[in-house]
Amino acid sequence: MPPRAPGAGKGPRGLSEKPKDRKKVLLRLWTYIYAHKWMALSALLLTVSSNLLALLGPYLSGQAIDAIGMGPGEADFPAVFLFCGLMIGFYALSSALSYLLSILMIHLSQKIVYQMRKQVFDRLTELPVGYFDSHQTGDIVSRISYDIDTVNASLSNDLLQIAASVITVLGSLVMMIAISPLLVLVFVVTIPMSILFTRYMTKRVRPLFRKRSMMLGELNGFVEEVISGQKTTKAYHREDVMISRFDKRNKEAVDAYYNADYYGGMMGPSVNLINNLSLAFVSILGAVLFLWERITIGNLSSFVLYSRKFSGPINEIANIISELQSACAAAERVFRLIDEEPEPSDAPDAATLSHVTGDVSMEHVKFGYVPDKTIIHDLSLHAPPGGLIAIVGPTGAGKTTLINLLMRFYDPDSGTISLDGREIRGITRKSLRLSYAMVLQDTWLFTGTIFENLAYGKKNARREDVEAAAKAAHIHRYIMSLPQGYDTILDENGMNISQGQKQLLTIARAMLLDAKMLILDEATSNVDTRTEMRIQAAMRELMKDKTCFVIAHRLSTIQNADHILVVRGGDIVEQGDHKALIAKNGFYASLYNSQFQ
Repeated sequence: MPPRAPGAGKGPRGLSEKPKDRKKVLLRLWTYIYAHKWMALSALLLTVSSNLLALLGPYLSGQAIDAIGMGPGEADFPAVFLFCGLMIGFYALSSALSYLLSILMIHLSQKIVYQMRKQVFDRLTELPVGYFDSHQTGDIVSRISYDIDTVNASLSNDLLQIAASVITVLGSLVMMIAISPLLVLVFVVTIPMSILFTRYMTKRVRPLFRKRSMMLGELNGFVEEVISGQKTTKAYHREDVMISRFDKRNKEAVDAYYNADYYGGMMGPSVNLINNLSLAFVSILGAVLFLWERITIGNLSSFVLYSRKFSGPINEIANIISELQSACAAAERVFRLIDEEPEPSDAPDAATLSHVTGDVSMEHVKFGYVPDKTIIHDLSLHAPPGGLIAIVGPTGAGKTTLINLLMRFYDPDSGTISLDGREIRGITRKSLRLSYAMVLQDTWLFTGTIFENLAYGKKNARREDVEAAAKAAHIHRYIMSLPQGYDTILDENGMNISQGQKQLLTIARAMLLDAKMLILDEATSNVDTRTEMRIQAAMRELMKDKTCFVIAHRLSTIQNADHILVVRGGDIVEQGDHKALIAKNGFYASLYNSQFQ
């Protein structure tokens, strides 16, 4: 595997990357809402209607109190029952509209999240291989699951509460001014206090929630690595070491969660204290105005209820803001992935390969995964059509890198790579990669039947073609021994079969493709030597007139190769057939003989 890019997969120390502006994130989220503008407009109308109906309740309550009068003899009971009945009716209708609004917002948020998650996955399929070489799998999964779920929760709940709060605050303010402008002066002091405190806390809390999302991504990445390497951990009895490493990362994540929730949780109670002070001042000043006969008991009661409706949403907004900080931090990470540069487009005049002969050549190729570390210095080779080219050398010599360049997973820093006399930069990536069948050392199988896994790369594959490929790969007999044969369901990554059997299945899948070239990157490392030799013979018969590139450590299995390239330090130091290289008694001969010592 190529080395990670500098800074890839960092945890807390990776926080130096500047986040996007919060306003831009919110505006970008708005574009998702605007795509469903009619649903959003309906939600807005329901929000306005529901909250306006609820705002009539305190007014009707005050009218009912005034209708009672100062004593039993002064009570106007028909009016009291009328106002109480209207109040119950308006509240019931408001609740029904709120229920419809909640259902509508759930549908709206699900549509938005579906679109967002699809964009993320589509972009993942467009990203170059280098992106996955330099980013943790767990962090990527965290963005497409946890971060998008966080945005979903904010869209379905927080935005609705904010919209309702704004309407309630404005409506309550209008009604309070209509009842007693003098009492409203109390809020001239308390509201600015709430706003200033909220702004101060928001600036302090925002980076904490951003760090919380990143810590969770790092923790998920570590857990994914540990689970995938569980057998190795147990084999080396390193459970205690992995537990201690997990504890360290878990503590960092918990601390990040604590700091974000602690400071975010301070906002609600603090603003609530300020609002309760305003209620106390309203009660004192209202009592004085009542004694001066400047306000009735009913109006004072209505004003107190409106003041609660006025200050309550402000308190809610303070609580919601901390959740919005988390949603913005999550949205930043999602948008950062969506905005990653995809694999460069093909050249405008790129040709689509139709009839490939398999004539491959490299001339003076130089390449490094990072600018300051060159892996391949000056590599030249020629693979004639139908030839079996073996690539050998010590670990880190550049063998797999050479395959990455042939497939255009990476482009060389200098030099040229040609296929059938055409420079591969002038060929579409799709047609280039479809010209190769590839089997890697790390096998990949998905949850599905064996037939589906074997036919994965070939559309409309027939059963007899699949069975022919399986027979050539010496896996047909094993498949038929299974209860459901080719219809047997494989677990994720084929965990219910052995590693060697998985290797044979991936080889059969490659053999099924109608490709003119084949790449085997340590593909037979998990099968025994005898089986490997049979597979080699079967593949040579099956892939006549097709160019094959084989990377192997067991040199005894490539003795029949047409041409052997010996790679060392990024350069081809020797080349020729097996007999010639042994006779030369050079680096290849030392590698070959070392296997028998």
